[in-house]
Amino acid sequence: MPLVRLNKYLSQAGACSRREADRFAGEGRILVNGKAGLPGQMVEPGKDEVLLDGRRILPNHHKVVLAYHKPAGIVCSTKDQGGEHNNIIDAVHFPERVFPVGRLDKDSTGLILLTNDGELSQWLLKGENHHEKEYEVELDRMLKEEEIRQMRKGGIPIEEGRPTRPIRTDHLGRRCYRLVLTEGMNREIRKVAEYFGCRVRRLKRVRFARIRLGELKEGEYRILTEKEMEALKRPWKNTKN
Repeated sequence: MPLVRLNKYLSQAGACSRREADRFAGEGRILVNGKAGLPGQMVEPGKDEVLLDGRRILPNHHKVVLAYHKPAGIVCSTKDQGGEHNNIIDAVHFPERVFPVGRLDKDSTGLILLTNDGELSQWLLKGENHHEKEYEVELDRMLKEEEIRQMRKGGIPIEEGRPTRPIRTDHLGRRCYRLVLTEGMNREIRKVAEYFGCRVRRLKRVRFARIRLGELKEGEYRILTEKEMEALKRPWKNTKN
């Protein structure tokens, strides 16, 4: 097999991101054939032995992506948070190693993808790729027309030096809205609601890029087809998928 950079090898194996791999190498946490791995080092998949924190990282030849309907109370982490046994890996209980693509906060429900493909995960999470994420949101009051216009325009200062991008906003009835983000900052929708002096009562993600939640029941997952996986790898265009 052709040589690849150490950070790319670890990312493709789903062990960590390329940036994390370089950091781990600098911290001495990676061994290649019994010696300290170096940032930028080339390795031969299937021949060189690569260890991360003492665990052997094997080449990942079988790529898989899951669509999971996350219930409230599950945290999008590979480890338990605090005393609750509620991490997403144990909840999904998939027989192969996978990790979540991004996050849904603990109180939110809906679609989240899990995969063992580090390259695909990085592609989907890069903000400059503008992958859409669609949500159904119930607030504790109706938004004012000016607030809706401001959301659609963008520029809401919910994080210092990082205002929101335009948020596609459609009124579904009463206090319910369909919101489409192209970036997804941490707790972005909840922070926007707080900015306007209201509160999110219910938040459910129904689409990530070209993958829809559909009829998937809460707590269940399905494995994406090859066609769906290929669709995720295509550059995103602003279409109503």
